[in-house]
Amino acid sequence: MAALVAKEPVVPLVSRTGRHLQRYCQMGFRQVVGCVPYRYKGIKQPQHEIDEEDIQVLLISSQKGKGMLFPKGGWELDESKVDAALRETVEEAGVTGIVEHELGKWNFKSKSHDTYYEGFMFSLLVKEQLEIWPEKNLRKRTWMSVAEARKACQYVWMKEALDRLVEELTSQRQP
Repeated sequence: MAALVAKEPVVPLVSRTGRHLQRYCQMGFRQVVGCVPYRYKGIKQPQHEIDEEDIQVLLISSQKGKGMLFPKGGWELDESKVDAALRETVEEAGVTGIVEHELGKWNFKSKSHDTYYEGFMFSLLVKEQLEIWPEKNLRKRTWMSVAEARKACQYVWMKEALDRLVEELTSQRQP
């Protein structure tokens, strides 16, 4: 008798929906989490000190608008902050990897609704780019330089998360 065992984690082909498990902070703001997915340009892991030009980040198209942004979405009661950030990144951008550090917390107002949010962003070192993911038909994903991402990203708070990522990566001493 043989058992089938998946070598890699299975990614659901549909995104979570509904708000019945949604988290809200004490001020009543909906809590969202996301990642700044990144990779090193042309290398797996730098063997020298890196600068901004060595980093590429992944942005996705907005579902409702014309702008680009980093993947993010609702943090639900049945998951940790890191698990939610990784889930949203897989659902929206179709990448997986290592969630490294929390880049910060921001309070912001929705551009399309009269609603406030509390957002947390993490750095994600991308290890795998999926060919099929839940929102493949809803979004485009684009790897770009940090400078291009600063111009393309539509949200100030996400640009601040990007700057924190770059500061974190470029200040680390490489072996």
